[in-house]
Amino acid sequence: MADLVVLQNPRFLVEIAPYGAALHSFQVLVGAKWRNIVLTRPDPDADVDGFLGASIGRYANRIAGAKFVLDGQEFHIAVNEPPNVLHGGPGGFHAVTWDLAEHTSTTAVFTHTSPAGDQGFPGEVRAQIRYELFDDGLSATFTATTDAPTVLSLTNHAYFNLAGAGTNAGHLLQINASAFTPVDAAGIPTGVIRPVAGTPWDFRQPRLLGEARAQAADPDWRGNYDHNFCVDGAGLREQVVLRVDDLELTVSSDAPGVQIYDGGYFTGEYETADGRPVVQYAALAIEPQQYPDAPNQAAFPSPAVRPGETYRHTILWTIKNR
Repeated sequence: MADLVVLQNPRFLVEIAPYGAALHSFQVLVGAKWRNIVLTRPDPDADVDGFLGASIGRYANRIAGAKFVLDGQEFHIAVNEPPNVLHGGPGGFHAVTWDLAEHTSTTAVFTHTSPAGDQGFPGEVRAQIRYELFDDGLSATFTATTDAPTVLSLTNHAYFNLAGAGTNAGHLLQINASAFTPVDAAGIPTGVIRPVAGTPWDFRQPRLLGEARAQAADPDWRGNYDHNFCVDGAGLREQVVLRVDDLELTVSSDAPGVQIYDGGYFTGEYETADGRPVVQYAALAIEPQQYPDAPNQAAFPSPAVRPGETYRHTILWTIKNR
């Protein structure tokens, strides 16, 4: 088993697995006790259903039909959710061991080179993730370059349960988004950007997740939250706030969207490394990203990256004791 990379300061203890450059555990000091606020994979050297904690690439979320056209050329991506591709394909960034390039008590830098044609994507991509622990939380900065035009959307797939146990039903969720992208039965955006007002996707004011699900009534509602929200504003800004009685998490990012997945498809078939059953609604995935299927949706922000450009994306997880 590869050694976990540990970052620590007086308030936090973070473990990162080189396989998938995954956020394996995120321990927060609450009172006099440590509490792990993310779901950990049973084996840090293996992927698991749900992409627990993994770094995602080359393209976060779904691409319809596992294909797209860029500069007039069609590319076909490896299918892992037939007929579509999810999170970069079966051999995406979540399923490779990243190289540890730098490590201090509060910083870890991982690198990975994805060859041209990897999973069907064009261009050789050189990617880096810099995790940095600070007084109020943790950041992950993704950078990448390419030697040919390509599409990129890198993110982290941590699932948060701020209580450290139970489900996310009692979590208060706020999302700073006035619109979202409705999806079809396969989770592919329809191309519409729909206002959240008057819908189950309106979290501009904090709402309990359990109550929101119970009250949801809409022709587009399919029983779970697994949708991309079009975050208001631009640049690095607060996107999501998640609260329980004694902890508050703020997720900031410079990505145009954020995917919220409430764990509705978990079935309890496995446990985390610390013995927590991954039951339905066990935790909440918060994934800042480019819009899903943006390579095929001209009305969405473009995810194209070209030679000479540097892709850059920052996620900031800020923790406040309440």
